[in-house]
Amino acid sequence: MNIKLTPDKDIRVEKTRIGRVLVLILRPKDIKPIKVGLLWIHGGGYILGMKEMVYMGRALNLVKRYGVTVLSPGYRLAWLRPYPAAVEDCYAVLRYMEDNKDELGFDRLMVGGESAGGGLCAAVCMMARDQGINVSFQMPLYPMLSNFDTDSSRSNHGRVWNTRRNHLGWKLYLRADAKKKVSPYAAPSRQTDYTNLPPCYTFVGDGEPFYDETLKYVDDLRKAGVKAEVDVYHTNRHAFDMLWPEDELSRRAIKIFEMYFEEALMKS
Repeated sequence: MNIKLTPDKDIRVEKTRIGRVLVLILRPKDIKPIKVGLLWIHGGGYILGMKEMVYMGRALNLVKRYGVTVLSPGYRLAWLRPYPAAVEDCYAVLRYMEDNKDELGFDRLMVGGESAGGGLCAAVCMMARDQGINVSFQMPLYPMLSNFDTDSSRSNHGRVWNTRRNHLGWKLYLRADAKKKVSPYAAPSRQTDYTNLPPCYTFVGDGEPFYDETLKYVDDLRKAGVKAEVDVYHTNRHAFDMLWPEDELSRRAIKIFEMYFEEALMKS
């Protein structure tokens, strides 16, 4: 594994605070920024992780190659503050991006994230739709969406993330409500209205816990008339593109991810 938690020479990084949330703002150093603001949310099962994980995920190349500006929030983790702390923190940063578009130089907003960050991405997009913020594209990669077991998350022994860890993450995030029907802002798979959500691209491994809920999310979007695409890779390694970025499978997933991102830029 090649894990990197520091920026490189092609990135300008600013640390700021938006309300209670510490945020990293990443901008390109050597190319002119385009007018796209991307909220990128780190993973960690709602219980682990940090905003600096943006340096090891898909968002970094979007800054360097395409000139987007990325905001990575250090949201409150569930072991300290359960739901709704994390989603409120992430939405507050998106709200700031919307309210300060002119100052920040944005004419479009996008949201993405990995794992629990993908779940928060979906939840934030639902909140944005309900509160009148236009998000032009969402990228919830192998997202953690369902507090109920699915066929792929039940008795899963995959690498990096598995059933036991998944149950712990939801228990700490939702506490007494971990096995109940909760708000879709808490567990996006509980959503019943997928209309008018942003177009979506994601990918997932067929042997990891989030396989079924990812495919269901894409299917629910499509049934609601939302353009949504998913690629499935044969692996039980959760977050394989982040943890093994030099592997052939990861290189292929990254290339296709960026192809869909380019397409979204042209259509927005």
